[in-house]
Amino acid sequence: MPPVEPPSPAAGLSAAATASHSATGGTATATDLAPGGAAPHADAAREAPPGSRPPSATPTGARPAPAGPAPNIGDAPGEAVADVGPAPGATAPAPCPATGDTAPGRDDGSSDTLDLELPPEPAVLGPQDVAPRLRPGDPASGPLLDAVAGWGPVETSAGPFQLVPVRLERDLALISGWMNDPAVAAFWALAGPPRTTADHLRPQLDGDGRSVPCLGVLAGVPMSYWEIYRADLDPLARYYPARPHDTGIHLLIGGVADRGRGLGTSLLRATADLILDHRPRCGQIVAEPDLRNTPSVAAFLSAGFRFAAETDLPDKRAALMIRDRALRTVL
Repeated sequence: MPPVEPPSPAAGLSAAATASHSATGGTATATDLAPGGAAPHADAAREAPPGSRPPSATPTGARPAPAGPAPNIGDAPGEAVADVGPAPGATAPAPCPATGDTAPGRDDGSSDTLDLELPPEPAVLGPQDVAPRLRPGDPASGPLLDAVAGWGPVETSAGPFQLVPVRLERDLALISGWMNDPAVAAFWALAGPPRTTADHLRPQLDGDGRSVPCLGVLAGVPMSYWEIYRADLDPLARYYPARPHDTGIHLLIGGVADRGRGLGTSLLRATADLILDHRPRCGQIVAEPDLRNTPSVAAFLSAGFRFAAETDLPDKRAALMIRDRALRTVL
């Protein structure tokens, strides 16, 4: 399915310093120490003979992240799971070099050779990265979402999956690269330099814990971005019959190779189960993908959510999707 969109403004962060993606949605990128290795330097391409391939910068065990069609949830956010996120009404910035532009040719007699700037590849995270390293009072360990950081991994058909709270210095470059994928930018509207993603992440990282941005790590490899938030404390609550402790989800599948094959549906179901297992007071899980993102809507339906209503949010017309605890064993 297409990448999950960022929360709409109406379903977004509250003015109280919460960066809930519910209404304004969006996600952050990894920093220079992002879960991916550094992109190959243009000089490597210059030194190679014409027609040769530059050395690979993909870390051992890392999952390839080819550029390609929009992400989907149904297969993953349209599965490109990119639909639960920022304002659809916003104008998405033009694709950024983070998605992999080619540099102009040289005048050294080998003009057919291009200098390539490739986006960072996600690297395998070790136990030291997956284990929460949180400062006192960190929102990810707070009571509003029952300490998301400590939920741990869950088994899926594709391998162990875990929500790992974002660390700006480690993850900004990676998340920003995903946000510059045109398929993701169409719904999250966060394309641009890394600071654009950082500005979206910081209010959540510095907030009171009602919205927690996380990397989705599958078999040790960061491959998706998630926002788990308190829907009942978000502006989205004005647009549906909210109940205490309702929990919302925004997500996007980062790599094109992970989209369109049902992975988004599997991870959505696993994440919903994590929420219901670790948040006993939560009676329903809520999402509001853009109604135009049919792959995303289909992914939610396949993951046990029901279509509750069409809702006009300030930035989009959304499909209100709900997974009920009472119907957990039925859907």
